[in-house]
Amino acid sequence: MASAPHHRFEPDPRSPAAAAIDPAPIAPERRRGRGSESNRSGRYEPVQRVIVDDGWESVEDLPPLKTDVEIERPRKIITTNDSPDISFSQSVNPYRGCEHGCVYCFARPTHAYMGLSPGLDFETKLFAKPGAAKLLERELAKPGYEPKVIAIGTNTDPYQPIERRYRIMREILGVLSDANHPVAILTKNALVARDIDLLAPMAERGLVKVGLSVTTLDRRLARTMEPRASTPARRLDALRRLSDAGIPTSVMFAPVVPGLNEPELERVLDAARAQGVREAGYVLLRLTQEVADLFKEFLERDYPDRAGKVMSLIRSTRRGKDYQSAWGERMGGIGPYAWQIGRRFEMTCARLGLNRSRITPRTDLFRPPGTTTQLSLL
Repeated sequence: MASAPHHRFEPDPRSPAAAAIDPAPIAPERRRGRGSESNRSGRYEPVQRVIVDDGWESVEDLPPLKTDVEIERPRKIITTNDSPDISFSQSVNPYRGCEHGCVYCFARPTHAYMGLSPGLDFETKLFAKPGAAKLLERELAKPGYEPKVIAIGTNTDPYQPIERRYRIMREILGVLSDANHPVAILTKNALVARDIDLLAPMAERGLVKVGLSVTTLDRRLARTMEPRASTPARRLDALRRLSDAGIPTSVMFAPVVPGLNEPELERVLDAARAQGVREAGYVLLRLTQEVADLFKEFLERDYPDRAGKVMSLIRSTRRGKDYQSAWGERMGGIGPYAWQIGRRFEMTCARLGLNRSRITPRTDLFRPPGTTTQLSLL
């Protein structure tokens, strides 16, 4: 007689029963091509829903997880911040959630605000904002708007796979180009090269710079750690194509995972410099909120032989904790190991001639949408 192999148990998360339950991983055949192993409830949910093995060892006949996209219609699109740790004060996010499935993504906890899991929900239940370009045009046209570089790709990736269908980022670039508005882009997807026809003319006016995050040159590590992002080779090729088109490019070695991809720091910068890159940066792994447990699951699943060492090194850069969010520490860490990573980065950049100067997209050409040169002369 057949029996379902799992039951859902929903204790109060504050009860001893809840603390004793460890979420079981979703079956591998269902999460093929995904970064997370589990889908535990978000931290704001009144109950915790976990999958518990009932011991019958049978297999549920459930389909593979598919990517679902819901349309989101926000009232505004420009987000502002005053963080002293980052170089931009305003940004735009065309999507919420990210199909790339990078297991370390610091943006995963934001899915809890939607009543969804930072685990598999984050990479399978996405939100697209097809009205983003029109909202942006409206906000840029407001009286008194002060042009500052808009950063795109700082939360979730604007060139994740669903951009091929929705083309929201391309529409946003059209608005920015028409308004001569500066933009800085960061992505892990070679799809950014699709928009060279828009980016190259903007670069001629000094309005744009593009960065690609290259975390490893190891295809296996990239496949397990960031399963639906472009391969390392394709990202490097995109950097070359952008550079050849005259578009200022940078490489981000981010995140740096001590004991995992960290030994590749010099090789990644060497490879990026060979593609015409002139600027580089790095950020230490940030295990924010639920990301810590998801990342530990990933290590135990794919790199059990070094999981303990990696976590020990991470904690050595975070005052003995999985993460430390203090200003001035959260991006680069603290302690001897973090210091060593920083010095290696600086020495390699000096050897390669990276960061000798930094390009900042110009703001003086900005023209609010709806205005013309002739009218501005009156």
